[in-house]
Amino acid sequence: MTRLTLLFVVLLALESTALAQPFPNKPIRLIAPFAPGGALDLIARGLGAKLADIAGQPVIVENRAGASGAIGSEVVKNSAPDGYTLLLGATATHGVNPALNPKLPYDAVRDFTPISLISTIPHALVVNASQPIGSVQDLVRLGKSGQALNYGSAGNGTPHHLGAELFRSLTGIEAVHVPYKGSGPALADLIGGQLQFISVEYSAAEPHIKSGKLKALATATAQRVPGLDLPTVGEAGYPGFLVTSWYAIFGPAGMPEAVTAKLSADIAKALAVPDLNERLRNLGMTPVGSAPGELAAHVRAEVARWTKVVKDTGIKPE
Repeated sequence: MTRLTLLFVVLLALESTALAQPFPNKPIRLIAPFAPGGALDLIARGLGAKLADIAGQPVIVENRAGASGAIGSEVVKNSAPDGYTLLLGATATHGVNPALNPKLPYDAVRDFTPISLISTIPHALVVNASQPIGSVQDLVRLGKSGQALNYGSAGNGTPHHLGAELFRSLTGIEAVHVPYKGSGPALADLIGGQLQFISVEYSAAEPHIKSGKLKALATATAQRVPGLDLPTVGEAGYPGFLVTSWYAIFGPAGMPEAVTAKLSADIAKALAVPDLNERLRNLGMTPVGSAPGELAAHVRAEVARWTKVVKDTGIKPE
């Protein structure tokens, strides 16, 4: 046997051994497509730590922010479909962006392997507590009275923006969009009186609601949220107003079914760990931990729903 033949045999044996090792057998990279410090980043680091304990391999969180999550999403799209590079996607990356941006560098359905829905957060219509607005009907009457209304968002094309535009189109009110770099500054100006309302994650507004500075009128959910003494916007006559932020784990398209199933099962175990589960609930989230097929159906429904909202409202990307 020549040295070259022997080398080939050795390399083939090493490759066969590596393939035979159970998944995972090396660190997993989890891409967080937004900047550190926000809810998505907190989820990524909390979930990553628990997933590392369960899988027996480090989970390295890497923030690749920019373009409303498109940069980090594209990184995962172009990675090897072996389960070692994952994406913590969200409403923006796999719902709103595909509906709003025809030049997006990825297809939310075709370019990813859905693994597990992590958590959901209900949105709510929120106003300044000092305003004489006690219900959704009051806000609609004000919006049809001829008085100029401003609403804020975490930025153009965000779920906050599209949610408020959906509300505006359903109710026929007149309102001007004021985009901010995040929901925090928008909520600050709502407190300051520069804005009249906002559609935002209830968890983001909750501290100001508890302090008495802001008032939640109703949730943008199909049913009332347990633990919140709030009606739904649907109860006020607008059942089409449904806005929920969500987070999910994806891999590149073409991942092996066994690897996908293993990751989905491990993620469900991680979300059931009491301290992580409680941490997510303290952020106003509902932990989920779904099967891959359930997440696939969820993404298709979200893209279709937000595409219709964009078409009906005429929103254009900036």
